[in-house]
Amino acid sequence: MSLSNAFFAIIRRDLILALRRRSEIANPLLFFILVITLFPLGIGAQPHLLQSIAPGIIWVSALLAAMLSLDSLFRSDFDDGSLEQILLSSHPTSLLVLAKIIAHWLVTGVPLLFVAPLLAVFLGMPTQSIGILLLTLLLGTPVLSLIGAIGVALTVGLRRGGMILSLLVLPLYVPVLIFASNAVEIASTGLPVHAQINILISIFVMALVLAPWPTSAALKMSIN
Repeated sequence: MSLSNAFFAIIRRDLILALRRRSEIANPLLFFILVITLFPLGIGAQPHLLQSIAPGIIWVSALLAAMLSLDSLFRSDFDDGSLEQILLSSHPTSLLVLAKIIAHWLVTGVPLLFVAPLLAVFLGMPTQSIGILLLTLLLGTPVLSLIGAIGVALTVGLRRGGMILSLLVLPLYVPVLIFASNAVEIASTGLPVHAQINILISIFVMALVLAPWPTSAALKMSIN
């Protein structure tokens, strides 16, 4: 099998498995929706306050939803032995790992893009900032999967690695959270957000290029 066929076969396999285990799609999405809808109940229905903190609410909720789904990235493959077959493949492990990360983002990140505009309207976010919100989610959620994959690879061999995973990954998520929420907040005032978007693009490209290598190395250490 050629590298391209193996790459797309892994993506297709993971998508089929996710459709069979629909909780992998539903749980992060429902968590994302519930966290955002609980904020007005907790702080009160104050339109101006909700509007001012809406970017932070949506992005913190997206970050937590990503954390909720990370453990499923390699866990089932580790349990049934499929992960060892990927590591023993003649193809570059980093590219096969990238295929799994893409599949994970398609399952957990893309659904957030569809419900985010509705939740933004629910929180009273200005119309002109919703497009920027979608752009930041489109650039930022893949970074969450790419960075999170490194932490999952380091802890996949541990029985209860959830706390360690959080400690490893959350500090690395902070730059994405800062620049993405700041871009949406500034867009609501009508000011340009080119600097924040360019920084997010840079972070995305760096994560896309660099993350698969430490992830594959960490998987090999965890398996051995």
